[in-house]
Amino acid sequence: MGERIGLSDEEWAIIGALLPPERGRGCRPAQDNRLYFEGMMWIARTGSQWRHLPDDYGKWNSVFRRYRRWVTTGVFDAMLETLAEMVERDTTADMIDSTVVRAHHCAIGIKKGHRKPRRLADRAVVSPPNCTPDATPGDALSVLS
Repeated sequence: MGERIGLSDEEWAIIGALLPPERGRGCRPAQDNRLYFEGMMWIARTGSQWRHLPDDYGKWNSVFRRYRRWVTTGVFDAMLETLAEMVERDTTADMIDSTVVRAHHCAIGIKKGHRKPRRLADRAVVSPPNCTPDATPGDALSVLS
């Protein structure tokens, strides 16, 4: 499964206050925000798919639904702004260097299905093979002078 990614109690005291309280749906009790947030951190750190989230963090689909809800309601944006204000840091220059961010093999954009390999003979030829006159380097120099 891998090592569990967790927050210290001091970190959670700051971050937990920035997250919206969760209430149970129907007869199901609400799951702990800390557990789900740590699951989201595990996904972010490992780059794994949601379905591969260890059971230690709860059901992957429940963690994903809460993640999507927080993304669409702007919880993470507000959290980033608040944390930046706490450390008095300008976040306008924050970015991710995509040259070092590794994408999952499912995210590389290859279309499914087999394509027939193209032979060189099947490609359109830009110019016929004997289109250049037989010239020598001396001829090229005489043109320049």
